[in-house]
Amino acid sequence: MLSKHRSLPTIIGNLLRRHVHGRRNNDINAVIGTFQHPHHSAHCFFSSTSGGSETAPFDRSVKLKQRTRAAETCRQQHYYNNKNGSNNDNVPSQPVLPYDYFHREIAKRLVDRLDDINIRENGEGGFPLALEIGAGAGFVHEALIDGCADEDDENDLLLLDTTTGDGGTENVLYSGRGGVRKLVQLDSCSAMLHRDDGYATTTANNDSSSSKTICETYKLVAEEEGPFPFPDGTFDLVISSMAFHWINDLPRLLTEIKRVLKPDGCLLFALPGGNTLPELRSSLVLAELERTGGVSTHLGPYVDLSNVGSLLTGTGFKLPTIDVDDIQIGYPNMMVLMEHLGRMGEGNACLNRKERVGLGTFVGAACLYDELYPAEDNGDGEDESIVASAQIIYGIAWKEHEAQQKPLERGTATHKMTDIAVTKTMG
Repeated sequence: MLSKHRSLPTIIGNLLRRHVHGRRNNDINAVIGTFQHPHHSAHCFFSSTSGGSETAPFDRSVKLKQRTRAAETCRQQHYYNNKNGSNNDNVPSQPVLPYDYFHREIAKRLVDRLDDINIRENGEGGFPLALEIGAGAGFVHEALIDGCADEDDENDLLLLDTTTGDGGTENVLYSGRGGVRKLVQLDSCSAMLHRDDGYATTTANNDSSSSKTICETYKLVAEEEGPFPFPDGTFDLVISSMAFHWINDLPRLLTEIKRVLKPDGCLLFALPGGNTLPELRSSLVLAELERTGGVSTHLGPYVDLSNVGSLLTGTGFKLPTIDVDDIQIGYPNMMVLMEHLGRMGEGNACLNRKERVGLGTFVGAACLYDELYPAEDNGDGEDESIVASAQIIYGIAWKEHEAQQKPLERGTATHKMTDIAVTKTMG
């Protein structure tokens, strides 16, 4: 418990000394060694600041390098899921990498919301053509076809086309969840977009005479901030998972999305909210304040929940729906958390970030994190000493269409508010 009778630097200094002296030397060396090990480097905090717009919060060139490095590192991993296997021994199955868990989970939750949308009765079976902004390694596409490859669910799929390939093999094309027939995957990082190319993406039937492709994809390397190389009114659906939080000009992006959407087209997105990683932020701020006497930016500014609705309505979208997920994940220590953020491509890319942060600041922040935000022991045997929180904001909005419900014109009300009976309950 912090005491109001002592100064903050004194409190933090005593807390750090008590934590360090209470551990064995090999534990401290292990903490310091985390930074020296090549697979645990906090490279995202050591990049130099490059020039850019004074109003832009992020350095997009640094973010591109971070995501490229993360994709190349994951490409070198050899954790593959051979559970279902493949009839072609030369084509490995889809990789399961240890740093994809968060993005994959958010993509699944986002697509689950697509199932809840009332499909339009236009005879096209939902959203035939979709655009994904910030596609990354293709987690949204993976969620769109999730469960659609089961033979038991084949009757529920929308059969689109049947073609005969080389050798007489029959290729059957189905739509994915939400009626998505084709998905254009757009991303500025070519390495991340093509990270999993070469792995099995089709499902072969038992007789080996036909293969089933669910939701065709087309990958396009282009800047997520726009402008997009598409004519007006191209897509039925624009979807984005964990990409909007690195955009410098969200209103401009939303305007561009509205341009490429068809009338009554849908925008579906997920992005981190303002209450994301508060434990890491406060630990770094307190440690840096005690070590250097100042504070620098370590985590990017996230969009506040209260501003998302106004962003959507301000750019002309109709019927916005916003909901929030609060997620907590346990980690052994702050160093592992930072390693995972770097391997996900979620490192610090703020323009006003510090050129270099001292090792003592990181060690001090790790000690403070252990003391201030310990994880509860669930008895499951997992090595989880700290907890990290994430606030994920999900949004659904629509491009204007004459068939959408609209509020009545001002002055057309038939009842007054005072005419409504109010019943008070005594308690």
